[in-house]
Amino acid sequence: MITVQNKINASIDKVWDFWTLPEHITKWSFASPEWHTPHAENDLREGGKFSSTMAAKDGSMSFDFGGEYTLVEKNKAIEYVLEDGRKVEISFAETPNGIELIQKFDPETQNPENFQQQGWQAILDNFKNYAEAN
Repeated sequence: MITVQNKINASIDKVWDFWTLPEHITKWSFASPEWHTPHAENDLREGGKFSSTMAAKDGSMSFDFGGEYTLVEKNKAIEYVLEDGRKVEISFAETPNGIELIQKFDPETQNPENFQQQGWQAILDNFKNYAEAN
């Protein structure tokens, strides 16, 4: 598994809501300013499904990202299986310096693992910036 992580200077409730509510997901879930997430849906429960669309702002490319939750523990952990069968584990932990968010994921086989790690880390950095600024 590949790991990305960050510390977010915000309350656990805010971090959880910003991570899971579609109206927030569309504001941070992309890796660079040339991209955006125009659509997100989230049925946050074990067995529930989620999906989002990431798209280049110039309209040249887009892709859907989705899966099914296998574990949801409010303010603590989320696990899911992507549509291609890869697993993702996310943990949320309160620390004296903010919320430590750790995300582990199975790599796909089309891109180098360091490229995947950089992309997922960039999205997590966007999340940190959004959560701390709003």
